[in-house]
Amino acid sequence: MTNTKKLFVKTYGCQMNVYDSERMAEALGSEGYEQVNSPEGADMILLNTCHIREKAAEKMYSELGRLRPLRDANPDLKIGVAGCVAQAEGEEIMNRQPLVDLVVGPQTYHRLPKMMEAVNAGEKALDTDFPEEDKFLKLPKARATRGPTAFLTVQEGCDKFCAFCVVPYTRGAEVSRPAERLMGEARDLVARGVREITLLGQNVNAYHGAAADGTWGLARLIREMAKIDGLERLRFTTSHPNDMEDDLIAAHADCPELMPYLHLPVQAGSDKILKAMNRKHTAAEYIRLIERIRAARPDLHLSGDFIVGFPGETEEDFQATLDLVETVGYGTAYSFKYSARPGTPAAERKGQVAEEVASERLQRLQTLLTKQQRAAQDDMVGRRVKVLFEKPGRKPGQMIGKSDYLHSVHVEGPETLRGQIAEVEIVESMTNSLTGRLV
Repeated sequence: MTNTKKLFVKTYGCQMNVYDSERMAEALGSEGYEQVNSPEGADMILLNTCHIREKAAEKMYSELGRLRPLRDANPDLKIGVAGCVAQAEGEEIMNRQPLVDLVVGPQTYHRLPKMMEAVNAGEKALDTDFPEEDKFLKLPKARATRGPTAFLTVQEGCDKFCAFCVVPYTRGAEVSRPAERLMGEARDLVARGVREITLLGQNVNAYHGAAADGTWGLARLIREMAKIDGLERLRFTTSHPNDMEDDLIAAHADCPELMPYLHLPVQAGSDKILKAMNRKHTAAEYIRLIERIRAARPDLHLSGDFIVGFPGETEEDFQATLDLVETVGYGTAYSFKYSARPGTPAAERKGQVAEEVASERLQRLQTLLTKQQRAAQDDMVGRRVKVLFEKPGRKPGQMIGKSDYLHSVHVEGPETLRGQIAEVEIVESMTNSLTGRLV
């Protein structure tokens, strides 16, 4: 029998990386690895990296430097780098940091067990291919009991080629997974205790998966999954405005299992900047789309992404972004200063915005977005919402869960609430969460 070895996985970035980390842990579980919560005492450490934000590679090298004392204390410790930085800079990582035993890209982590054979034999292992085979078919079937929520990747890659984004280069072209296979995985998750599934994709609403009766879009997939007994909630992220089709908008109106939360990034409010970003939609088209979605689901909690300081952005362009935010009204939003990603078209553009100008604009945007988020949360006070409880809170006798609108809600209640959906009256709006009482 294989001796149990300890695996520590540190995950950076998006929900798809969280999902990938879970699957990598499962793949290595078949090789006798058990996941632990601390790098100290681990037999293998895996950094699952993200390339979206600025200085992603530098942060990874800093983290590797912090792991050196653990390797010094345990020469048998194996260290691997996975994810999008691994995909973009695989050979350089190997050359620059001798500490690393293994580098694996996001499309090849199903080959981890084979790679570990080479590592255990004293070799280095590097695999950043875009293979023909479906990695999901090659992964071992998970058996462990799950918490009440889970991610499920339905689509990978992106064909949009936004000028600022590395995803098409690190994740590849858009690929949708077969519908029947996803239905089987969803049923399996529910059988293991999951009540809510978030469908993931770099461009999830571009999903068009093969099925026995033709091709399913995301709306059809959602409607079919909603029929699974025991699956109470569905969400999806991240979406592109250009792929928000009529049937998906309609699903927000007539599919009660689809939660009233939508993350739909726009990035900017200036048509000039949107065109420079290669977004292929205008601000007015985005606003009309939001109006249609809200007509279908009036209580929708809307989330978005924004980039300020994109090359060529003037004060007038930035004001257009503020105007769009005022017009739309967001319950949640994520905003960043533009950072040049090597190999993307925008990195070579003239008109790079000065750092201090971008910082000042970001502060103004975040002030407005925080005000809107605060108002959306305050508006929940006095309302009754359904909360899916996930775990105990920091205080004794406290339980925490997520509302239909993805707000974090804590109440006084027993641990038996875990995995249950209960009605809660919101009594207080905190900085990043809501306080409620069980009805």
